Amino acid sequence: MKHALIASAAFLALSPIAASAQEKTLTISVYAFAQDDFKSIVYDPFEAKCGCKLVVETGNSVERLAKMEANKANPVVDMAVVSMADALSATRKGLIDKIDTAKLTNFDKLYDLAKDPNGDGMSVGYTFYATSIAYRSDKMKIESWADLLKPEYVGHVAFPNVTTNQGPPALYMLGLALGKDSPDLKAPIAAVGEKKDDIVTFYEKSSQLVQLMQQEEIWAAPIGRFSWAGFTKLDVPVSWATPKEGQTGGMNVMVMTKGSKNQDLALQFMDFWLSTEIQTKLAEKLVDSPANKEVKISEEAANNLTYGEDTVKNLKLIPSAAALDNRAGWLKDWNDTVGQ
Repeated sequence: MKHALIASAAFLALSPIAASAQEKTLTISVYAFAQDDFKSIVYDPFEAKCGCKLVVETGNSVERLAKMEANKANPVVDMAVVSMADALSATRKGLIDKIDTAKLTNFDKLYDLAKDPNGDGMSVGYTFYATSIAYRSDKMKIESWADLLKPEYVGHVAFPNVTTNQGPPALYMLGLALGKDSPDLKAPIAAVGEKKDDIVTFYEKSSQLVQLMQQEEIWAAPIGRFSWAGFTKLDVPVSWATPKEGQTGGMNVMVMTKGSKNQDLALQFMDFWLSTEIQTKLAEKLVDSPANKEVKISEEAANNLTYGEDTVKNLKLIPSAAALDNRAGWLKDWNDTVGQ
């Protein structure tokens, strides 16, 4: 009997069922931030639900896309989260597959903006953020993006460098305010260049802005909504602008690696992440603004996120193709004109 049990155990270990269980691993590629929260809210619960193992690879977009490209013939990740523009770049390089949204039970719960961000069926949005202007409401009034360059205000403004995530969107909206809706951003870059000696600083990191505003060195700066919480804690009156041209921002999306052997499992994971329950938990922790329109959160959380249908409808995002095709030109014009 003892020998029979050993033989039986050995057979089971070699059987297709056991091998299948051992191989049920999903490898994902994500941004490095808030990983403790993602682990407790998303990763661990999904592993418990699917009975699988989740392998998480982190890094910045450049590193992670380069790894996907280097392993194009034999993919080492199954799905990734990237920016809209990076998703289009991955599409152009043949790195990702079309997403079968019919297998996503939560797809119809998404805001329209997030359902097909690049219009090619290759990505699904899971979070976005607004970019507008944080300003001292006791010192100035912001009704237009062009107000940043008014003679009475420009000497109290911090503007994002073109190399930052906030730089091109802020320039794009400034261009709209100047009546120039062109993806080359030449008009707004020229306008900023004319005022470069008046602008307090061209910032690289939004974290430095809270202190500058507290010290009254600046009165206004374009920022992403994810940076807003720090300004609300200041003992000076700071408001979030709703300029007549609208707000801009960015969106992060989910993509499916071309040639992945775990596409069904990847779709299950995407669907789990997009669910009302998970998106609500991430929003309440101020990790991500929800792309799921059914999410209801506290007023405190909503004030620190890009939240609600009206806000989402107000967003004017730079088309991904415009971003990819003009990045080099933006940088050259900025260096020639602003000299940063």
